[in-house]
Amino acid sequence: MTDAAAAGYHCLPIPTPFAVGRVNCYLIEDDPLTLVDTGPNSGKALDELERALAGHGHRVEDLGRIVITHQHIDHLGLVDILARRSGAEVCSLDLLAPVIEHFSEEAERDDELAEALMLRHGIPRDVVSALRSVSRSFRAWGGSSAVAHPLADGSELAFAGRTLEVLHRPGHSPSDTLFHDRERRIVLGGDHLIAHISSNPLISRPLGGKSGERGSGRPRALLTYMRSLRETRAMDLDVVLPGHGEPVTEHAKLIDERFVLHERRANNIAGLIEDRPSSAYELAQSLWGNVAVTQAYLTLCEVLGHVDLLLEAGRVTEHETGGVVRFEPAG
Repeated sequence: MTDAAAAGYHCLPIPTPFAVGRVNCYLIEDDPLTLVDTGPNSGKALDELERALAGHGHRVEDLGRIVITHQHIDHLGLVDILARRSGAEVCSLDLLAPVIEHFSEEAERDDELAEALMLRHGIPRDVVSALRSVSRSFRAWGGSSAVAHPLADGSELAFAGRTLEVLHRPGHSPSDTLFHDRERRIVLGGDHLIAHISSNPLISRPLGGKSGERGSGRPRALLTYMRSLRETRAMDLDVVLPGHGEPVTEHAKLIDERFVLHERRANNIAGLIEDRPSSAYELAQSLWGNVAVTQAYLTLCEVLGHVDLLLEAGRVTEHETGGVVRFEPAG
């Protein structure tokens, strides 16, 4: 197996205030010296990042390039501070660039979508209002910066000693991007594939390209994610360097396990719907109890993703009554 550190890829685990724990940023020791993802916008994260860079003999000011894998705040929060201090060029998928450049405005539009979805799928308005306030407060952990180098899907990012292929793999977020070192059989994967947890396909506004929508309906994040996983499964890889946790060394096996997991969850939800036609919020409460209130949007996305598998297979139907959608067995 390829030794990622020996190949110049150094993992820098940076603290976050979120349940997922530390985020893995990566230092690529090449020309230009490159940081992949930044950690959240906090003094603690910046302090630890500076110490991690120093452990490899570098300072923030040495960075020549900052690469962002996707739009979530634990991955891009320090982008502006680092870019201003170092003068590094910021690189991202071209579809992601407007989100990085106008983070607060784009986050507000995602929150508007989330609010509409939560109300449409049975989450009480007081819970929705509380979650909107929490989401607004979280934006302080994010950050904005000009993107000097937008990257098209399928393009290449060149270094003195390597070339990374840019691969759009939406699902966990609409902007998930892999950076593939074909020569060394290494992928910088962001949150596309994580060993110890199944990445939650969060429903967000499509950025174009592979939107994951069916007709004019809401984005089908899990269906999109599973298509992306099939593409990744076919790659010839030694290791996936993930955004959280340990490296993934058997990516095809892990992806197969995830497909089985999603099928099992969908069958579980189908059983609940057969017992009683339900809204997505009612299904989430049946599965997770009070967690469906405290993490209402996360659990809603989880339920809707697996309901989409059932809708795609023709096993359930959806009907709207009084502005709330309920799912029932087909036929």
